[in-house]
Amino acid sequence: MKVKIGSLVKFYTVLLLKEGPKHGYELMKELEKKLGNKISTSQMYPFLSILEKENIIKFSEIGGREKKVYQLTKKGEDFVSSLLQRFGDLIYIAIEPKLTTCTHCGCKLYEKSGYKEKIGNKVLMFCCHHCAKSFKK
Repeated sequence: MKVKIGSLVKFYTVLLLKEGPKHGYELMKELEKKLGNKISTSQMYPFLSILEKENIIKFSEIGGREKKVYQLTKKGEDFVSSLLQRFGDLIYIAIEPKLTTCTHCGCKLYEKSGYKEKIGNKVLMFCCHHCAKSFKK
C-alpha cells in the first residue's frame, strides 16, 4: 500500500510529526488549531494506522493510561522530506511567473512588491530605494 496525502489533515499530520513525537490527541488538537476545523478520531487514527503499516511512523506507549506516542521512522523522515520537496516544487511553479529580479542586487521580488524607478527612458524594478540609489551611482 502506498501512502496518499490527499488532504490538509494528512499533510499537516506528517508535518507535525516532523516537529517531534506526539500522541494522537495532541495531533488532533494542533490540527484543529491550524486548520480551524474539528478533527475526528475517524480522520486521525486510520491514517496513523496506515503510516505505521508502511513503516513511516512507530509508536511507544507511555503513562498510566498507556498513551501511544507517535514518531517518524527514518523512512518517515525521508517520506516527509520528499513530500516537502514536491510541495515546494508546486509552489515554485505557481509563483515563478510572478517573480521579478531586483536590477541591482538580484534578489527575487513577488509581483508588485518592489520599488520601481525610471532611469533614463527605462522603468527598472528594485527591491528597495537603497538599491535604486546604489544602481544610479
